[in-house]
Amino acid sequence: NSSQLSSLPLQILLYVNGIYYIFYFLATLAMMIYKSQVFSYPDDLLAPDLAVLFLMAILEVPRSYLGFKGNLTEAEAPLGLSLGLTVGSVVLCVYLLLWQTYVLWADVLLNAVLLSAYGLESGLKVMAIAAFVS
Repeated sequence: NSSQLSSLPLQILLYVNGIYYIFYFLATLAMMIYKSQVFSYPDDLLAPDLAVLFLMAILEVPRSYLGFKGNLTEAEAPLGLSLGLTVGSVVLCVYLLLWQTYVLWADVLLNAVLLSAYGLESGLKVMAIAAFVS
Protein backbone atom coordinates (compact mmCIF):
# COMPACT_ATOMS: atom_id res chain seq x y z
CA ASN A 1 0.00 0.00 0.00
CA SER A 2 1.64 3.24 -1.13
CA SER A 3 -0.95 5.71 0.11
CA GLN A 4 0.39 9.06 1.23
CA LEU A 5 -0.57 9.94 4.78
CA SER A 6 1.36 13.19 5.28
CA SER A 7 -0.83 16.27 5.55
CA LEU A 8 -0.46 19.01 2.93
CA PRO A 9 -2.51 21.53 4.96
CA LEU A 10 -0.22 20.87 7.96
CA GLN A 11 2.89 21.32 5.80
CA ILE A 12 1.59 24.62 4.41
CA LEU A 13 0.60 25.83 7.89
CA LEU A 14 4.02 24.91 9.33
CA TYR A 15 5.65 26.95 6.56
CA VAL A 16 3.32 29.95 7.00
CA ASN A 17 3.74 29.79 10.80
CA GLY A 18 7.52 29.81 10.35
CA ILE A 19 7.31 33.00 8.32
CA TYR A 20 4.80 34.54 10.75
CA TYR A 21 6.95 33.62 13.75
CA ILE A 22 9.91 35.58 12.32
CA PHE A 23 7.62 38.61 11.93
CA TYR A 24 6.15 38.00 15.42
CA PHE A 25 9.60 37.80 17.05
CA LEU A 26 10.92 40.96 15.36
CA ALA A 27 7.70 42.93 16.03
CA THR A 28 7.56 41.84 19.69
CA LEU A 29 11.25 42.63 20.20
CA ALA A 30 10.78 46.06 18.59
CA MET A 31 7.76 46.73 20.84
CA MET A 32 9.73 45.73 23.95
CA ILE A 33 12.48 48.17 22.95
CA TYR A 34 9.83 50.83 22.29
CA LYS A 35 8.12 50.19 25.64
CA SER A 36 11.45 50.35 27.49
CA GLN A 37 12.08 53.80 25.94
CA VAL A 38 8.59 55.32 26.17
CA PHE A 39 7.31 53.89 29.46
CA SER A 40 9.08 53.66 32.80
CA TYR A 41 9.90 49.98 32.30
CA PRO A 42 11.37 48.59 35.54
CA ASP A 43 14.83 47.18 34.75
CA ASP A 44 14.19 44.05 36.81
CA LEU A 45 11.10 43.26 34.69
CA LEU A 46 12.53 43.90 31.21
CA ALA A 47 14.96 40.96 31.46
CA PRO A 48 12.31 38.28 32.20
CA ASP A 49 10.08 39.55 29.37
CA LEU A 50 13.02 39.42 26.94
CA ALA A 51 14.06 36.01 28.30
CA VAL A 52 10.57 34.62 27.59
CA LEU A 53 10.70 35.97 24.02
CA PHE A 54 14.15 34.48 23.36
CA LEU A 55 13.22 31.15 25.01
CA MET A 56 10.18 31.04 22.76
CA ALA A 57 12.40 31.66 19.70
CA ILE A 58 14.78 28.87 20.78
CA LEU A 59 11.80 26.53 21.26
CA GLU A 60 10.38 27.44 17.83
CA VAL A 61 13.32 25.90 15.93
CA PRO A 62 12.97 22.26 17.12
CA ARG A 63 9.16 22.65 17.26
CA SER A 64 9.01 23.54 13.55
CA TYR A 65 11.75 21.11 12.50
CA LEU A 66 10.09 18.16 14.23
CA GLY A 67 6.72 19.16 12.76
CA PHE A 68 8.13 19.26 9.21
CA LYS A 69 10.13 16.06 9.69
CA GLY A 70 7.33 14.12 11.36
CA ASN A 71 4.80 15.08 8.72
CA LEU A 72 7.06 14.41 5.71
CA THR A 73 8.37 11.08 7.03
CA GLU A 74 4.91 10.11 8.30
CA ALA A 75 6.39 9.42 11.74
CA GLU A 76 4.24 10.02 14.80
CA ALA A 77 7.14 10.39 17.30
CA PRO A 78 8.62 13.66 15.92
CA LEU A 79 5.12 15.01 15.32
CA GLY A 80 4.19 14.15 18.92
CA LEU A 81 7.34 15.85 20.22
CA SER A 82 6.51 18.91 18.11
CA LEU A 83 3.02 18.89 19.62
CA GLY A 84 4.56 18.79 23.11
CA LEU A 85 6.84 21.72 22.29
CA THR A 86 3.79 23.58 20.94
CA VAL A 87 2.26 23.34 24.43
CA GLY A 88 5.38 25.04 25.82
CA SER A 89 5.19 27.73 23.13
CA VAL A 90 1.51 28.34 23.95
CA VAL A 91 2.38 28.84 27.65
CA LEU A 92 5.10 31.39 26.75
CA CYS A 93 2.75 33.12 24.29
CA VAL A 94 0.06 33.39 27.00
CA TYR A 95 2.70 34.88 29.33
CA LEU A 96 3.47 37.57 26.73
CA LEU A 97 -0.25 38.13 26.19
CA LEU A 98 -1.31 38.40 29.84
CA TRP A 99 1.64 38.83 32.19
CA GLN A 100 4.39 40.86 30.55
CA THR A 101 4.94 44.26 32.15
CA TYR A 102 3.16 46.33 29.48
CA VAL A 103 0.68 44.82 27.03
CA LEU A 104 -0.24 47.01 24.05
CA TRP A 105 -3.12 46.32 21.64
CA ALA A 106 -0.50 45.26 19.08
CA ASP A 107 0.76 42.63 21.57
CA VAL A 108 -2.79 41.33 21.92
CA LEU A 109 -3.20 41.14 18.13
CA LEU A 110 0.17 39.46 17.47
CA ASN A 111 -0.34 36.91 20.26
CA ALA A 112 -3.96 36.18 19.29
CA VAL A 113 -2.87 35.38 15.71
CA LEU A 114 -0.01 33.20 16.98
CA LEU A 115 -2.26 31.33 19.44
CA SER A 116 -4.84 30.74 16.70
CA ALA A 117 -2.12 29.40 14.39
CA TYR A 118 -0.80 27.12 17.17
CA GLY A 119 -4.34 25.84 17.78
CA LEU A 120 -5.00 25.09 14.13
CA GLU A 121 -1.56 23.52 13.73
CA SER A 122 -2.10 21.34 16.82
CA GLY A 123 -5.42 20.09 15.48
CA LEU A 124 -3.80 19.17 12.16
CA LYS A 125 -0.91 17.45 13.97
CA VAL A 126 -3.34 15.33 16.01
CA MET A 127 -5.19 14.37 12.82
CA ALA A 128 -1.90 13.50 11.06
CA ILE A 129 -0.73 11.41 14.04
CA ALA A 130 -4.09 9.57 14.02
CA ALA A 131 -3.66 8.87 10.29
CA PHE A 132 -0.10 7.59 10.78
CA VAL A 133 -0.92 5.18 13.61
CA SER A 134 -4.11 3.76 12.02
